[in-house]
Amino acid sequence: MPKKREKKAKKPAMIVRLVRRWGWRPGRAMQEVLSWIETLVVAGALAAVIMTFVTVRMHVPTGSMIPTIDPKDSFFVDRITYYFRSPKPGDIVVFRQGEVAVRGAVEGSTAAAAHVSTGVKLVFANGKAVRTVAEANEIIAGLADGAVVRLETSNGAAFNLGAKTASTSLASLGVIARDAPTRYVKRLIAVGGQTVQIRDGGIYVDGVKLTGPRFDRTYVSTGARLQYGIEPTLVPEGKYFMLGDNSGDSFDSRYWGFVDKSAVIGVPYLRVWPISRFGTM
Repeated sequence: MPKKREKKAKKPAMIVRLVRRWGWRPGRAMQEVLSWIETLVVAGALAAVIMTFVTVRMHVPTGSMIPTIDPKDSFFVDRITYYFRSPKPGDIVVFRQGEVAVRGAVEGSTAAAAHVSTGVKLVFANGKAVRTVAEANEIIAGLADGAVVRLETSNGAAFNLGAKTASTSLASLGVIARDAPTRYVKRLIAVGGQTVQIRDGGIYVDGVKLTGPRFDRTYVSTGARLQYGIEPTLVPEGKYFMLGDNSGDSFDSRYWGFVDKSAVIGVPYLRVWPISRFGTM
């Protein structure tokens, strides 16, 4: 009768082998605990790698991409595709855009007297789009002495903060603010070297109207704060021009200009919520 093969002893976890090398001989119970710790650390590291380089989950809080993406849709973003190819016009692209978060107003300051909203985003300084604190300060510094400093926030509120002086900045006005880059999702319309213009509800790139299901909508080109794409606008090299599909309710390149190539995160690929809309995008 052939001899039964002996069962191979299970190797202890890597962390157990390491502590043994350091001279510690943990008991069976402690070995089990160390094994679980190793499993959790490895799982956490893998999750971090996946969320950093492979995929990320997000949602759109506004109606800017209706009907393609609804405000309550939750979806995963593929971060790998654009490692191998560049985004092309018509793609839905997730990217990081600079924003300025208003955290409060210094007591007794001009901002406090003007009741500047807190917990909102600063979007315009004297009619110009703001993406960083430094950009806001530059806009204010560029005003003529004596000009009224006017700030507008994401909740639609506008605040007059008095006359600009030689030293006026957000901080000197008492505005407590910090840079807060935010993820956006929009449709790519034009790339560096192309000229874009919204005209009669259509979108034209290098003088040719974009057609097809991805562009079958009316684009809005009227509004006090629209600065780009209303007249023929050349997109700088290394930049992208992005618009929301529902441009009547979208804060996009018409306001703040161009998106840098390095700011691109990826492309939405799987909608997971609500269940009724589950599927590829």
